[in-house]
Amino acid sequence: MAKVHSFVNNPYQENTYILYDETGECVIIDPGMETATEQNAVVNFIKNNNLKPVLLLNTHCHIDHVLGNKFIFDLYGLKPKFHKGELELLEAVIAYAPSMGIRYEPSPVPDEFLPETGVVSFGDTELNLIFAPGHSPAHLCFYEKDANILIGGDVLFRNSIGRTDLPGGNFTQLIDNIEQKLFLLPDDCTVYPGHGPSTTIGYEKVTNPFLN
Repeated sequence: MAKVHSFVNNPYQENTYILYDETGECVIIDPGMETATEQNAVVNFIKNNNLKPVLLLNTHCHIDHVLGNKFIFDLYGLKPKFHKGELELLEAVIAYAPSMGIRYEPSPVPDEFLPETGVVSFGDTELNLIFAPGHSPAHLCFYEKDANILIGGDVLFRNSIGRTDLPGGNFTQLIDNIEQKLFLLPDDCTVYPGHGPSTTIGYEKVTNPFLN
């Protein structure tokens, strides 16, 4: 069963996640580290827990979720994996990062892209892919059934949802994907979003003002 550890990174207060299990293998999801301090926090956690990074995943490719991709590649040799529909977003980051005052080292491009459905695995753990565009063109969420946790990226937040006014965003599509895919998960499923505190599926069904 996977355990999860989070780090809050960069000016956007983005949540970077490490998932790991009893084998010692781990996956890094949405590395948003911008500063050396943020990079060190992630590296030290991996070292102190004797973990072996074997996968780098991006839920989507907005700047705040990919800032650390090059750092992770340089350190661990891992190229990111994400849905090919996000590639255009990734390629756009290098052009707009300077206007936001952010130093961005271009991310490597995946050797292979993730499909809309299926699983990715590490150690003894399987992550089910949930295709949930709307915030971005080809956003993926990662569900770990045994631990009943969802790494949700910028789809569903505590009492909120991902913004849909960026390129590739679609409000109706986002709402439909939350209601028709995420809300099929157990009510006690813990959602770890791309920003802010964790929540549960059941809590959001009842309280989220965008979904009632």
